[in-house]
Amino acid sequence: MLQAQIYFDKDKYKDDKPMTDYIMEFLLDQRIAGATAFRGDVGFGEHQHIKRPGQLFSFDEPPMVIVFIDEDEKVRKVLTNLRKKVKTGFIIVSPVEVWK
Repeated sequence: MLQAQIYFDKDKYKDDKPMTDYIMEFLLDQRIAGATAFRGDVGFGEHQHIKRPGQLFSFDEPPMVIVFIDEDEKVRKVLTNLRKKVKTGFIIVSPVEVWK
């Protein structure tokens, strides 16, 4: 099994949808085994700008991460198809062991 993590800013949109909704719907359409979206309290990315959306008078959007798992081949195929549609974000993939 593989776990993929997709990091992006909450203020990103794709086809007039918030990126979180777009990616989650895409993963659902691809019949991924499971996915969860998380909102970060603080973070920074390639632009090296710390975002603190909870801070008083902050207009920063929170950093987001979507985590999903499935069989190796399926995760790779889904990420390849997703990258054709979405160019933003940072993606990492890690092997995982599922306990039932």
